Amino acid sequence: MAKKVVVIGAGVSGLISLKCCVDEGLEPTCFEKTEDIGGLWRFKENVEDGRASIYKSVITDPSKEMSCFSDFPMPEHLPNFLHNSKLLEYFRTVAKKFDLLKYIQFQTTILSVKKRPDFSSSGQWEIVTKSNGKQQSAVFDAVMVCSLPHIPLQSFPGIQRFKGQCFHSLQYKHLEGCEGKRILVIGIGNSASDIAVELSKKAAQVFLSTRQGSWVLSRISDDGYPWDMVFHTRFRSMLRSVLPRRVVKWMMEQQMNRWFNRENYGLKPQNKYLMKEPVLNDDLPSHLLYGAIKVKSRVKELTETSAIFEGGTMEEDIDVIVFATGYTFSFPFLEDSLVKVETNMVSLYKYIYPPHLEKPTLACMGLIQPLGSIFPTVELQARWVMRVFKGLCTLPSESIMMADIIKRNEKRIDLFGESQSQILQTRYIDYLDELALETGAKPDVLSLLLKDPKLAMKLYFGPCNSYQYHLAGPGKWEGARSAIFTQKQRILKPLKARSPKTSFDFPVSFLLKILGLLAVAVGFFFQLQWF
Repeated sequence: MAKKVVVIGAGVSGLISLKCCVDEGLEPTCFEKTEDIGGLWRFKENVEDGRASIYKSVITDPSKEMSCFSDFPMPEHLPNFLHNSKLLEYFRTVAKKFDLLKYIQFQTTILSVKKRPDFSSSGQWEIVTKSNGKQQSAVFDAVMVCSLPHIPLQSFPGIQRFKGQCFHSLQYKHLEGCEGKRILVIGIGNSASDIAVELSKKAAQVFLSTRQGSWVLSRISDDGYPWDMVFHTRFRSMLRSVLPRRVVKWMMEQQMNRWFNRENYGLKPQNKYLMKEPVLNDDLPSHLLYGAIKVKSRVKELTETSAIFEGGTMEEDIDVIVFATGYTFSFPFLEDSLVKVETNMVSLYKYIYPPHLEKPTLACMGLIQPLGSIFPTVELQARWVMRVFKGLCTLPSESIMMADIIKRNEKRIDLFGESQSQILQTRYIDYLDELALETGAKPDVLSLLLKDPKLAMKLYFGPCNSYQYHLAGPGKWEGARSAIFTQKQRILKPLKARSPKTSFDFPVSFLLKILGLLAVAVGFFFQLQWF
């Protein structure tokens, strides 16, 4: 059984892993390269090597009810989608409430993670760190990698010819300095659309170049509720699994096009039958509508001042190019053989475990792109990892794990395509349930239908958030049921800052029915009088 666990990184995945270690009675030590917690979600003006970075205006894509720790709902006064500063504030509250800071050693860099000579029997690791110019070595029973250095993908062939300013979205912080310029943003992910919209407020013109198009969604869904609380339900997930894919895509396309027709705006995905992570942007359609942003096809060639696109069109006098073309990732402190990242495939069992290790004492956390919030995903990963470290859950043989990796990859390609940006993509609820099944935390909806039918209906037709996975199994939380039934209150609370006087308005149809009944009654009365 592993006892001493090293957690690499104090970002979101690191905090979640720390909390799970403490919950399970393990002895964690967290090494954080920077001076504070938060990782990606801690905005900094300067870009640091090997660290993912955000721009000042970033807002969360998943809503607060779908992003919180499963036993610690976000305060009801917080907005449903959080500015990065408010999300960081929540993480600080979590760290304080669960007393996690005492386990973190800040400004400590991991130099190497190596197997001990007796690893085949002990499963132990030797960790070499550097802090204040001094190197230290320590032995740990298990390792949780929660820090994944991000490296921008290669910008663009021939970019050397371009004489204007160019940079990766990693380096973008705010729109100052872009006033009155003609700007080309290459890419169509969330960062690309956010940056294009923000730049268009002061730029002379913004062009958005996309190779394949994308589904663009609003954060606001049916009846004004957050999109993910409507989209991510067990019922809808079941429909998407059992119905033919063409039917599912047709239904989704019809629903999405109620807001605006993507084809008319030049955004319709090239292969609409592949499931792709949607772009969440409430402002992009309106900025396209009044011309502040113009959608262009893939960039074919760059000249000194111009961009030539597929189809032969050209835009001249380009001042700035922003490459929002994604990232790759690396593990500089790990031996190359430990985690293999090959073409279109990451060799990790269920996106967590290297399959070839004699002992399952190394886990990669958060190395996944679910079609939903990453926070509950990492939490369920960590809860399973704890059970494996403690010897309460076992992994299958290497051959079975490799077969699963290959099969999972084939399924991923079939669903999401072969694009490098989709290498870690997976279905959301399916993956959460798969992880929860390993620890006995998956809710039994059929059983609950007999014992607690009201709760069962909430679980099946309501949003599939993290509270569901604390109703049963290890770490069962007594407040989970209450959190599920009070989530609507926490959604609406920040929206009701104004308290208008209640009015009793009759719907017109209801009023007509009342008048009709009165007319019948009056007619019946006069008929009696006649007789």
